[in-house]
Amino acid sequence: MTGSGQGRSAGAGAGAGALCVLVASVLWGTTGTAATLAPGVGPLAIGAVAMGLGGILQALTATRQIARSSAALRDRRGTVVLGAVSVAVYPPAFYSSMHLAGVAVGTVVSIGTAPLVSALIERVVDGRRLTRRWTASAALGLLGTLLLCVAEAARSGDGAQAASPARTLLGIGLGLVAAATYALYSWAAHRLITRGVPSRAAMGAVFGLGGLLLLPVLLVTGAALVASWSHAAVGAYMALVPMFAGYVLFGRGLARVPASTATTLSLLEPAVAAVLAVAVVGERLPAAGWTGIALVIACLAVLTAPASPRRRPDLGARGRADRDSVSRPAHAD
Repeated sequence: MTGSGQGRSAGAGAGAGALCVLVASVLWGTTGTAATLAPGVGPLAIGAVAMGLGGILQALTATRQIARSSAALRDRRGTVVLGAVSVAVYPPAFYSSMHLAGVAVGTVVSIGTAPLVSALIERVVDGRRLTRRWTASAALGLLGTLLLCVAEAARSGDGAQAASPARTLLGIGLGLVAAATYALYSWAAHRLITRGVPSRAAMGAVFGLGGLLLLPVLLVTGAALVASWSHAAVGAYMALVPMFAGYVLFGRGLARVPASTATTLSLLEPAVAAVLAVAVVGERLPAAGWTGIALVIACLAVLTAPASPRRRPDLGARGRADRDSVSRPAHAD
């Protein structure tokens, strides 16, 4: 394969990976609207049933791949355990952050700062340098998410009692824990995949073990999920669609793009959630919120735009003559 052919193949792979992450983010963005259909179910139960059962289902459907890769997974068990513990910690931290500090603050801290944490992990552990494109897109995405969530706070905070400073600070702290664990399990899965473990096996091992760790949380908080058929249906949807199907797609994306890119692309999630809240639930979004959505879309456009190929200058007749007169390696470029 020629150098240009390899470049096109790599570009197509990265594009497919980005598309997988974007579709996963759209699925994740439906969870807020779905949760409104089960008002009697607490946020911890929603998170535990989604990530817990969804993760276990990933492991069950990838049993053969996990068995075939068992030796490689044992050799990298530290990475598997790190990813699984992060999967188990993320839902309680994320939903508790929103409960304590408010949906806006919890979302900005948990989801908005995850790309920054991912980039820091990759820089320190893998020595990966941040590109200008990633820096520009992350800045746009973080600003857009911030505007979107400020708009949500202004809409929902009218007449609401302000949270105490201690409660807010605790919520922010938990949001940082959620951002760190999201970045860590994304990095762990990506590292396993790039070290030769198939995507299904890597995601099944990490999320399956993480799902098992979440079962006690589900047992303690999930009684309301079986109190009615509607609640059970919401729980089943959360586990099957956003978490199982969403993270299968996310794993395929991680096989083709770095974790920092994947977490930046997932900034689409709060934008989708806001649009669905307007279209389905009937909420209103202020102008600042729509501006935030536009900035998130701009972030995704910058990050996913194909890189312009570097074209070699035309040497002309004289250049071709010089080239023919000098012995050069066949693949010097």
